[in-house]
Amino acid sequence: MDNGMDTRRTTRALATEAVHAGRDDLAGLGLHAPPIDLSTTYPSHDSRAEAARIDAFATTGAEPDGPPVYGRLGNPTVARFETALARLEGTESAVAFASGMAALSAVLLVRGSMGLRHVVAVRPLYGCSDHLLTAGLLGSEVTWTDPAGVADALRPDTGLVLVESPANPTLAEIDLRAVAHACGSVPLLVDNTFATPVLQRPAEQGARLVLHSATKYLGGHGDVLAGVVACDEEFAGKLRQVRFATGGVLHPLAGYLLLRGLSTLPVRVRAASANAAELAARLAADPRVSRVHYPRIGGAMVAFEVHGDPHAVIAGVRLITPAVSLGSVDSLIQHPASISHRIVDADDRRDAGVSDRLLRLSVGLEDIEDLWTDLDQALGTPARRPARTEAAARG
Repeated sequence: MDNGMDTRRTTRALATEAVHAGRDDLAGLGLHAPPIDLSTTYPSHDSRAEAARIDAFATTGAEPDGPPVYGRLGNPTVARFETALARLEGTESAVAFASGMAALSAVLLVRGSMGLRHVVAVRPLYGCSDHLLTAGLLGSEVTWTDPAGVADALRPDTGLVLVESPANPTLAEIDLRAVAHACGSVPLLVDNTFATPVLQRPAEQGARLVLHSATKYLGGHGDVLAGVVACDEEFAGKLRQVRFATGGVLHPLAGYLLLRGLSTLPVRVRAASANAAELAARLAADPRVSRVHYPRIGGAMVAFEVHGDPHAVIAGVRLITPAVSLGSVDSLIQHPASISHRIVDADDRRDAGVSDRLLRLSVGLEDIEDLWTDLDQALGTPARRPARTEAAARG
């Protein structure tokens, strides 16, 4: 499907790309807002030409030239989001799916179809990603290692190296360039959900595949479920073929909401990150908190361990929403050992640094003083409130 949009890298700044990528053709169409194409099928009176286009897709997975064919093969609205995300991540292409797990499953199926079912992975990962690999639900076999052990863990049948940085939920960071070098010819997949392209672009550090649960920061408003893989066009073609065969397609309305979400992504991430940095500093100074995890690259996620009962904190918040997921404009808090990482074996959780007293906080755009007041009362016996820091004074 030719949407008439150039996916090549440009010299435009990230903030500019976030607003304009995927929309470059609108003025020529006489439009300002992107249209939503809800069609599941499209008319074609030339069945010979249609057969040729389908044959071409079956061979390479490239998007068919000309008008759309069928909703499972591709959709113009979703293609706009894919174009924009590829531009933001600095890759040739991107392929969107119905969820982040559908996107990861498609990558595993592509490599597995080539007889490369072995995966080298570094914990912690998102709990369901961990479970998908450990349980071998798609026929994969996993070797868990630390970043320094990646090269030694590779085998002739290794099809993928998978890392998440900052990691869910401990926010541990990995030297992506070093890991990419250790991978050799094996593709490195980096889950970039927490960082987003605002904070890091893994493809620039050697990753071949960049995964997002687009449900989180890319959508940004808690109202869309999606996943996407940014990659080179060769791998994108294989992903499209798997998507067509398995049906894990993204709904056009979700594609529209994601494209709209990208336009404010830099602003949202930077504002929420400023809030998160301030909360991390206050929590680190609070005697009720034993440890705070906050990435060097920044971001809107904070993890912290409490001396008291973490479940009491979850039950005590009033402004912050106790809920799974992250990356919305409002703040969310959850207990990973009970929810997002419950499916991971308890010993494996603890070995990866996911303690039973760890709480994960997705910081939103609320006023910092209101957020701190809510956390302060939820933590129990009030501590002396830290003095307003320089970060808060800067707003």
